[in-house]
Amino acid sequence: MADKRRYRFTEEKASLGGKRATRFALASVLCFIVCVSLSIVRKGEAGPYVGALAVSGMLLSAYGFRTGMKSFSEKDVVPTFSVIGAILSGLVMVGWLTLFLTGL
Repeated sequence: MADKRRYRFTEEKASLGGKRATRFALASVLCFIVCVSLSIVRKGEAGPYVGALAVSGMLLSAYGFRTGMKSFSEKDVVPTFSVIGAILSGLVMVGWLTLFLTGL
């Protein structure tokens, strides 16, 4: 009988797209923290710069999610960062959307 186990004899390297998606998610979280901090310090009168930073954070999280999902198709890599980047970017994207819709 043939052995049905599959062995992988590759070097354990992380997905480049997954690493990039994780960086985008962390940058978006940093934008979120800065926006909230500035809004609290200025008591709601933060101005257009915080709005521009918030839109940039939303775009970073959306692009990070897209990059994380595309990184699953990379061959011979460990998908750990792909999973972390896609999930974190998705959660941050939902957080940005919730904040945006709450403000309307």
